[in-house]
Amino acid sequence: MPESDDLGLLVRVTRAAGGLAMQHFEAGGGARWEKSPGHPVCAADLALDDYLKAQLLGPRPDYGWLSEETADAPDRLGRRRVWVVDPIDGTRDFLRGRTGWAVSVALVEDGRVLMGALAAPARGQLFVALGGHGAHVNGVRLAVSGRTSMNGLAMPIDPATLTASFWPERWDAVAVEKPNSLALRIAKVASAEADAFIEGRTISEWDVAAAALILTEAGGAVTERGGDALAFNRPVPEVRGLVAATPALAEDVRARLNAGVAALGKVRRG
Repeated sequence: MPESDDLGLLVRVTRAAGGLAMQHFEAGGGARWEKSPGHPVCAADLALDDYLKAQLLGPRPDYGWLSEETADAPDRLGRRRVWVVDPIDGTRDFLRGRTGWAVSVALVEDGRVLMGALAAPARGQLFVALGGHGAHVNGVRLAVSGRTSMNGLAMPIDPATLTASFWPERWDAVAVEKPNSLALRIAKVASAEADAFIEGRTISEWDVAAAALILTEAGGAVTERGGDALAFNRPVPEVRGLVAATPALAEDVRARLNAGVAALGKVRRG
């Protein structure tokens, strides 16, 4: 993978942030509270955010900043390059002492991810991707599974969700480990540990920016639930559902997800 000033900065800072996160992880994460019901945050989230902001924006003061733990500021919309960061993606696992969390950092230019990194130090993993030059974990090139059949596909999903009655067509699939981190679920598809990942809810750009590039550089496909390409640094930084898959399955997986979301909506409306 060719080196560049921004890539070197991204990798060095993400790796160091992973080490700092591990110190907090081993110490229990510090004080914790809920930003809103069901959305935990802890002192480690804020410490990591401060560290990443200083280390990434310090050398690049003309870049924008979008992070889960920083109040959004509209000036990022006028910046061509923007850091998109989730200091700890998967805070629930982090606070429970589980390994399914990661530090996620992406550099976006004109709405497109140029490069991204995920540090999952509790798993001993550092994922790095550079647009047009592939994706690697710990220096080893990644490639999606290439599965062509929906029969027996592996998904990081709760088994109960996979077998729920609301699906119009049942999945012939295997539920594999589901980290709390959305980014790590996508990375499982990139590393052929899973064949597809689905998310019907609206999620935030920082949840998926780095992982989306890791997946596409590993040969995978990723879109919003409706089939639109992902775009980043939007005024409202949200992604309207997600389908990440090995390419031959992407359309079928998206159709299954949308049928399930529509059926579940009818059930909830009664």
